Amino acid sequence: MPGSNPATGESRSSDLDLSIIVPLYNEEASVRPLYEAIGSALDPCALEYEIILVDDGSRDRTFSIAAHLAQQDRRVRVIKFRRNCGQTPAIVAGMEWATGKVLITMDGDLQNDPADIPRFIDQMKAGYDIVVGWRHDRQDKLFTRKIPSRVANWLIGRVTGVPIKDNGCSLKAYRAGVIKNVPLYSEMHRFIPAMASLAGARIAEIKVRHHARRYGVSKYGLSRIYKVLLDLLVVKTLTAFAARPLLWFTILALPAGAISSALLVWSMYGAFGAASSFPVHLAAAGVLFAALTVILVLYGMLAELAYRTGDVRLERLPLLTLRELSPKVHAHRPDLHRS
Repeated sequence: MPGSNPATGESRSSDLDLSIIVPLYNEEASVRPLYEAIGSALDPCALEYEIILVDDGSRDRTFSIAAHLAQQDRRVRVIKFRRNCGQTPAIVAGMEWATGKVLITMDGDLQNDPADIPRFIDQMKAGYDIVVGWRHDRQDKLFTRKIPSRVANWLIGRVTGVPIKDNGCSLKAYRAGVIKNVPLYSEMHRFIPAMASLAGARIAEIKVRHHARRYGVSKYGLSRIYKVLLDLLVVKTLTAFAARPLLWFTILALPAGAISSALLVWSMYGAFGAASSFPVHLAAAGVLFAALTVILVLYGMLAELAYRTGDVRLERLPLLTLRELSPKVHAHRPDLHRS
């Protein structure tokens, strides 16, 4: 249930200012230094906060150390996966059980600096819905990390229309009322700004510090490229087709319709023309392309119906203004509140 701890079932306060969500996978040496660094950065800010450590199926002592911290500090909460599911599911789990008005995500390897978190909070107070970190002086390998990242960021910006310099930076801040309505799966945590742009979220990007890894080994590699490309295709489909799905599906159907018409006309010409022979293979291909055209248009109609139905249901929901860290946000726009 939304108001309880996933591990113990105890009730939780919903009046926290901030939730720090940290996915962990085989980071036993980093857990305690990270906890101490977060405390040093946030304790002077006079904010009510919690730290949610999500153990993504670690095979070392990561969970036991995190659980020990939770016993010592009630602000620490721990979620454990039975197996390794990936960074995005870990982030989603942390967001599901977070109770803060603002959610901060960050890596658990100490490459993100918790000392930058207060700067994110300042940007949220200025009225932004999402604040993205930019590792302008990145401490990673050039050919296996930096160059692929720059190419990916350029490609993501071109495809989605949201020009973020560093989509891969895990250090981000989100307004809870916005991010909890954004569907995430696979490796789509890097596309959150693009997905949130569908809801008109205000996005800011700030420079953050980046440190070389102190403990363990990196969990990232070139093997993720194909997953990112597939997710990019999904995001482009959602961002482009969301508002007018029937139009876009009809545009996709036009080439298939044109090919179908050409093949069927050519078949009829072969049957009744000088050759007087019916090209069965061309006619069959024409019928298949005609069926594809009809199917695409029908999909567009279904998508349009689903979208419009969602709009009607949304209009019937009561619009309630969430209590935010800053009263300036109230003048910006009301957010939907899920009761």
